[in-house]
Amino acid sequence: MQSIPSKDLGQSAPDIRFAPDKLQALQQQYLQDASTLMSQGFSNHPTTDKRFTDAAWASNPVAGYTAAVYLLNARTLMGLADAVEADAKTRSRIRFAVEQWMAASAPSNFMAFNAEAQKKALDTQGESIAKGLQNLVHDLRQGHVSMTDESLFEVGKNVATTEGAVVFENPYFQLIEYKPLTPKVFEKPFLMVPPCINKFYILDLQPENSLVRYAVAQGHRTFVVSWRNPDESLDKATWDDYIEKAVIEAIGVVQAISGAPTINALGFCVGGTMLGTALAVLAARGEKPVASATFLTTFLDFSDTGILDLFIDEAFVQYREKELGQGGLMKGGDLSSTFSFLRPNDLVWNYVVGNYLKGETPPPFDLLYWNSDSTNLPGPYYAWYLRNTYLENNLVKPGKAVVCGEKIDLGKVDIPVYIYGSREDHIVPIGGAYASTQVLPGKKRFVQGASGHIAGVINPPSKNKRSHWIRADGKLPKTHAQWLEAATEHPGSWWTDWSDWLKAHAGKQIAAPKVYGKGKYKATHPAPGTYVTVKA
Repeated sequence: MQSIPSKDLGQSAPDIRFAPDKLQALQQQYLQDASTLMSQGFSNHPTTDKRFTDAAWASNPVAGYTAAVYLLNARTLMGLADAVEADAKTRSRIRFAVEQWMAASAPSNFMAFNAEAQKKALDTQGESIAKGLQNLVHDLRQGHVSMTDESLFEVGKNVATTEGAVVFENPYFQLIEYKPLTPKVFEKPFLMVPPCINKFYILDLQPENSLVRYAVAQGHRTFVVSWRNPDESLDKATWDDYIEKAVIEAIGVVQAISGAPTINALGFCVGGTMLGTALAVLAARGEKPVASATFLTTFLDFSDTGILDLFIDEAFVQYREKELGQGGLMKGGDLSSTFSFLRPNDLVWNYVVGNYLKGETPPPFDLLYWNSDSTNLPGPYYAWYLRNTYLENNLVKPGKAVVCGEKIDLGKVDIPVYIYGSREDHIVPIGGAYASTQVLPGKKRFVQGASGHIAGVINPPSKNKRSHWIRADGKLPKTHAQWLEAATEHPGSWWTDWSDWLKAHAGKQIAAPKVYGKGKYKATHPAPGTYVTVKA
């Protein structure tokens, strides 16, 4: 057994040992591949890696050879990471660190080695270099790498344009009611709770891909929580505050405005975790104001958190608790950077190369504009969330977590639920989304969509893109893999399936309201309101 002693890595580092058979095979393969590469010299080295597929790499022998050497070393280092014999978390952390290193050190990231960028500089007589420097200065000033041309978007002008009005606000959120698009609406109104780590308009980007507009067009009297972007005035806000004074408050206001005894609700990502927590608090109080709930890419059971588990351990959580547990803000830019580096080649280095080396302006893309519009989080809220969900998974332990003075038991949230997970989601892995089916006791429907955390959710029927999977027998076995064995793939969006499900839980149809709000809840600002425009 070969190892690197921990004293050479730092006192607290674990011993890193490699499986001898894997190490030997890796060494032999490297020597063989390196010998072949050297014998080929500067001849063409075809690759399917999109960083090196431009014709400029093939036409520049030195650049092509550099790329081939890099790819050989990358394969070998990743193989070395896979040969580590350690606990699962240590292995995953080593692999993640090697991936980051290899992504950052690719020759395509440097003008001295990037044949494509060099050719463009020659073809444009240096104009691409000048434009790249302008882009770099611009991004340094704005504090993040541009993923799209942000100057082409404005909230309320060409994103978040569904007609509506703010009918309630407090220090935590504004509640938006949307104008009906049908002469009649369902008697049970519909409340959407988006994640508070992002702006709400991911649910209302453009008219053609707006889940908000789609719900309104289906005849639902629709309300959305628009979170305030926290500043120092909210730096001591807690998880309890967000549950009691935001989610539960929003449910009550929607009931009061509509006059309906029960409503339907939807939670997306962390918004779903908060909705589930709020429903458990209400259940502990003997209250059941929500008739059905939809959970989109949501964790309730945090047993399988995928790549994010790499960052979570007792030491990390204690550090964050000491730093932010009593007050302060978790900066939105830090959160955004963390999520981007989960896919470094696609969400970081791709834009570094395009923006700065090739002097390109990234094309307009509403989803990436939203992705760059980051939000802060109150420190105490963030610290509680880390410990009680990712670290200790307390929400699925009946009576373990105490929220708003109530012991949480998701087993008491006995209502019909629609649970959606995205197959390639790296934020909420499909197994983590599916796990909610084993936690909630009511009648459940689970649907799997294609693509990732955002693109899988924001997939309107009009685009006729991707696909979704449904199990006709309705059975929900213990694991997602078992569920998938009998699931059938259907082309197109899952929205239509969800719409049919929601209509069955929405009650009879009544005349659509003529005005926003009711009584003391009056329209104060046109949608999308003012909170959503505040930058982090």
